Amino acid sequence: MPQNPDTTAITAGRGDSAALAPGLWTTTVWESESLDDATKRATSLRSTEFYSRFANPTVTQFEQAIAELEGTEAALAFGSGMGAVASLVLSLCGQGSHIVAQNNLYGATLAFLLGPCARFGIDTTLVDPTVPGAFADAVIPGRTMLVIAETPSNPRLSITNLAELGAIKGPFTVVDSTLATPMGQRPLDFGIDIVLHSATKGIGGHNDALLGVIAGERELLNDVWSYSVMHGASASPHDAHNALRGIRTLAVRTERQNKTALTLAHALESHPSINAVHHPFLESHPQQKLAKSQMRYGGTIVAVELKGGFDVCNSFVKKLKLAHIATSFGGPETLVCHPATSTQAGLSVDALDAMGVTQGLLRFSIGLEDADDLVNDITNALKN
Repeated sequence: MPQNPDTTAITAGRGDSAALAPGLWTTTVWESESLDDATKRATSLRSTEFYSRFANPTVTQFEQAIAELEGTEAALAFGSGMGAVASLVLSLCGQGSHIVAQNNLYGATLAFLLGPCARFGIDTTLVDPTVPGAFADAVIPGRTMLVIAETPSNPRLSITNLAELGAIKGPFTVVDSTLATPMGQRPLDFGIDIVLHSATKGIGGHNDALLGVIAGERELLNDVWSYSVMHGASASPHDAHNALRGIRTLAVRTERQNKTALTLAHALESHPSINAVHHPFLESHPQQKLAKSQMRYGGTIVAVELKGGFDVCNSFVKKLKLAHIATSFGGPETLVCHPATSTQAGLSVDALDAMGVTQGLLRFSIGLEDADDLVNDITNALKN
């Protein structure tokens, strides 16, 4: 029976157990009944009682929950979001392969594509995701294996047209939906092949789980799994256990944080110390109509461009009382970071310019504090 995603967050990944809290399987290995049984387990797809690099019951329960939230057949967890990115790319691409990706991806993803992938002979073409047809026009028939998008993008929150991306035929299409979470949007509903999350962020939601996850058709994910057991970016059962707990409150956290994010964005738009405020559901966002057409919520991130550059940002963040200086997002505490020197550090000036990441840009991850208290904290810190 169809149900609201808020309900799915409570019911997903329960399995056959009557336990209301998930079991934590900390074992790395299981005993086999015989040598024949050991061989069967070693050669089976995603055997859950063989060796935890192959699969683990707690991790499997987390994967089932994500698959249900994304409305698809299967999910596959990794030890981090970048573990998911690297395993996915290297499982589907090899020397001579071609990737089309947007030019404003998360900094580590972009660095991976332009660094190690280039060394391995995997070419990447970067496109502006806001230009209609840019992804499709860059596809090289017979060579392009992956088309990779991130929407909303980190940290400037540009939006990629999911329907346009899902219509591309030939290469596999991948969407990093970390900033939206499954509560905010479901890319697979638009024809995308694989959705990817750093579950460390909003899905886990408590800054205590390091996880990545992809979701899509079972056959395709089995191919990725076959490579991933060699790549070794395995998810920890402890982190999967924490993320399952996070999923149970994902709906209420997402609703509260999104509401506060938009409240803060509106409050800061007219502030004289600020050049621009970015949030997908702001009326001033150039892609607000597109964002609202494909997103349930606009997200928990607010990007703010202060007048005066790095020195002003550095002085400002030191005055904050509620917001903490840290680079992650999606947790219960409001965090602030300076993308040019943290999440996007190491990228070239040209790459930062293409992303619109200036020295005055700050990224706020909105937590669960009272909205008025948070607005007061930030506006007070903006005072000279």
